[in-house]
Amino acid sequence: MGNNCIKIANCSGYYGDKLSAAKDMVDGGPIDVLTGDYLAELTMAILFNQKLQRGEDKGYVGTFLKQIKEIVASCKEKNIKIVTNAGGLNPKSMAVEIEKILKEQSVNMKVAYIDGDDLMPRISDLIESGENFENIDKNKNLNDSGLMPLTANAYLGAWGIKEALDNGADIVVCPRVTDAAVVIGPAAWKYNWKRDNFDALAGALAAGHIIECGCQATGGNYAFFKEVPSFDNVGYPIAEIFEDGSFNITKHPGTGGLVSVGTVTAQLLYEISSSAYINPDVIAHFDTLKIEELEKDKVFVSGCRGSSPPNKHKVCINLAGGYRNGMEIVLTGLDIEEKAKVFTDALFNSVGGKDQFDEVSIQLHRTDKENPSTNEQAMASLLVSVKSKDQNLVGRLFSAKIIELALANIPGFFAQGGVKASGPVIVYWPALLDSKHIKERVYINGDEIEVLPTSQLELEEIYYQKEPINIENIEIKNEQAIYFGDIFGTRSGDKGGCANLGVWAKNKNAFAFLYDFLSEEKLKELLPDLKDFKIDRYELPNINSLNFYIHDILQDGVSSNDRKDSQAKSLGEYLRAKKIKVPQSIIGDI
Repeated sequence: MGNNCIKIANCSGYYGDKLSAAKDMVDGGPIDVLTGDYLAELTMAILFNQKLQRGEDKGYVGTFLKQIKEIVASCKEKNIKIVTNAGGLNPKSMAVEIEKILKEQSVNMKVAYIDGDDLMPRISDLIESGENFENIDKNKNLNDSGLMPLTANAYLGAWGIKEALDNGADIVVCPRVTDAAVVIGPAAWKYNWKRDNFDALAGALAAGHIIECGCQATGGNYAFFKEVPSFDNVGYPIAEIFEDGSFNITKHPGTGGLVSVGTVTAQLLYEISSSAYINPDVIAHFDTLKIEELEKDKVFVSGCRGSSPPNKHKVCINLAGGYRNGMEIVLTGLDIEEKAKVFTDALFNSVGGKDQFDEVSIQLHRTDKENPSTNEQAMASLLVSVKSKDQNLVGRLFSAKIIELALANIPGFFAQGGVKASGPVIVYWPALLDSKHIKERVYINGDEIEVLPTSQLELEEIYYQKEPINIENIEIKNEQAIYFGDIFGTRSGDKGGCANLGVWAKNKNAFAFLYDFLSEEKLKELLPDLKDFKIDRYELPNINSLNFYIHDILQDGVSSNDRKDSQAKSLGEYLRAKKIKVPQSIIGDI
């Protein structure tokens, strides 16, 4: 391990990421810690189904074991620690499987695992004690949902990971910890940070947030993708964290992709709401940090201030939301809206009406063009989806009723298959739980060590108030019509049933225009399909950025909503495709 920094590399941003990435990171250059993030909210429901179908000893990310087989010998030789949340719903079983692999390969490494996140065995008792598990997006209590919980996991922090490493662990298997915890923990271990070293912890949180989604920090999904030299073998990110919490973001030499102020800014804006980014270990104030380019593919981030963490832990609850079915019908040529009405009227008359379903979604996407030059340009999409707690109501019979209309309804009828995979609907339910109920445990060397949340240690509360930044006024003259994306970058994604849309400018002059121009009302004007949603705007002038938090656009999460883009990944590119008028002086500066 280097004396001046700890090099923490990430090899996974989601369950299904590149399998060879772990070996690539271990073999590609010097690192001290290899991390992997595998757990999205929906992943917990997937792992629950795995336990149901394959046995109680399952419920972890099995693909991580394939990666472990490829890297443990090298990690032992190079003294690389491994920290991952691939334990999912069953970290103990994953630890047992890793021990078997180590024995098979005659590799002597110490494995620790953590639990305490799973609230399902206690959820009834917690509700009786007064915990309502109120949905933080919908202000509705869990008992009023009318749905059965499948999983309930608190987002644990980093101190259990530090405890494991302090006790000699080489591999730490985590359950549902926060995405950044797998980075904060090793950094706190390296420098033996105290619980109230909030500025340093905030820096590590920012570093963890930036590298947790893998290649999204190194050119993947980047708005200005033409700046990326190559998308072949895109390198995964490395955070070189210093003792004060400042850090570099870089990647292994000889890999594709790009690390720049832009790529780091984009990822910093990903899946956040306000600029105060809350974690059970610290609140990081993203509106205080500074991002600067040091050299090719190396960016330095410094100055992130931190405050005391809240006294509540976020909880991810997945509910059984019934069942769904649906289909995409292609409508072609003239009279598109009339054809859509004729088809949907006939369909729902044939199945007994709409009222019998818990939810009906009918979306007509007018992708057709006037005087089309190809067959495809004459086509529009009609998306019909139904949901019900009665599986039979939305099962094969509903699909059959659609197909029965193939020769008996509108001209040019053909279907594209399911709108979303038919079957169970998982409802995401984000809630908060008083941290006094959190009992995190670390298992290592045959011992069980309890770790209390920081908020339960009676430390002095510290809150950092940002210093104001003056924003210059831009004179609006000599305007020119351009695409929004010609000069502004975006990054968007899901936050449960909500979505965020981060926007950044490349310099202070362009940001000064953006700051005044892009209000919540202007965003709704540019993107009219957002007009019915509540939108909050947050300002990060230190990195020339705005963030918009769009409430309820994704209904009850990825599994339950009927949007074509169920994770709002394309929302930013939608905005960048809009025409706007900007002063000529702004264009000349870019």
